[in-house]
Amino acid sequence: MAALLYGSGLRLSECLRLRIKDIDFDYRQITIRDAKGGKDRVVPLPRMAVDGLKQQYLFVKQQHKKDLENGFGSVEMPFALAKKYPNAEYSFIWQYVFPAHRISTDPRSGVKRRHHLYDSVLQKAVKTAIRKAGITKQGGCHTLRHSFATHLLNSGYDIRTVQELLGHKNVQTTMIYTHVLNKGGLAVTSPADNL
Repeated sequence: MAALLYGSGLRLSECLRLRIKDIDFDYRQITIRDAKGGKDRVVPLPRMAVDGLKQQYLFVKQQHKKDLENGFGSVEMPFALAKKYPNAEYSFIWQYVFPAHRISTDPRSGVKRRHHLYDSVLQKAVKTAIRKAGITKQGGCHTLRHSFATHLLNSGYDIRTVQELLGHKNVQTTMIYTHVLNKGGLAVTSPADNL
């Protein structure tokens, strides 16, 4: 999950809400549906996350099969799709990529089903990893998204591309990441160093 926050620039909530159908291994891309601002966007699927995600798919498939056998296996469907596709909530492609460990009762509908992981699960894991790595700076899940944008700009990608990938409505929001470009002469590599 952390690899997707950094490798795809996902927000925590976007990562948690990913469905099986949102990840395209052939085109190596992820479709973020109904992101902040109500728009969909497409982001890259990092090569380093592919094997882990394929293993996660197998886990979800086995868990979903057991849930169906036990009389569960449905997930909450977005918007009016539940009415349009009444059996889709039981389909594997609509399952969450990162499902919760337990089945719980949906407080809005009263239906017992598996939801996605709670945000605190990933937040705690990232904080623990930062501490164990001996990193002394403050950091968390959003730091990985911030690093995604910063490293793209450092690699020469233009601000509009980064804006699209982050799903920012206004380029001014993306401009906060340009601080890394203002390093003065110390950030310039001498052409003699490339000889």
